[in-house]
Amino acid sequence: MSHDQIIIYCDGACSGNQFGTNRGGWGAVLLFQNHRKEIFGGEKNTTNQRMELTACISALESLKRIDLPVVICSDSAYLVNCMQQKWYEKWQRNGWKNAKKQPVENRDLWERLLDVLSKFKTSFRKVEGHVGIELNERADQLARLGAEKKE
Repeated sequence: MSHDQIIIYCDGACSGNQFGTNRGGWGAVLLFQNHRKEIFGGEKNTTNQRMELTACISALESLKRIDLPVVICSDSAYLVNCMQQKWYEKWQRNGWKNAKKQPVENRDLWERLLDVLSKFKTSFRKVEGHVGIELNERADQLARLGAEKKE
């Protein structure tokens, strides 16, 4: 990977989806040359998918430079497949309806992500989760910390 790009590892975590009051968290590790920044946060009453998107959005929103390419690494097929296969283009054409003519879940976050992505030259890379990839494991730890954090 080039030194003239920003690398982001992001992850989301959520437990208790079956309960009315659950906690979710998101985490990200941002790398640029020899600089490393870690961010995380959490929310109540959320889902794993929302936390995956929030991790990516929060990482991008925290960047100070928009002139460098950004590589986003995630173990979320939901996030990476949507971006690589451009699912969002069809959703937008169909009035934010999915293939089943249902409203797209997490539309608010997808729209926020697309807005922030428009400022950057980005690429998405799918990484395998929970197989010892150091920075992906760290993003997962940060997401779990975010889920545990009390407001």
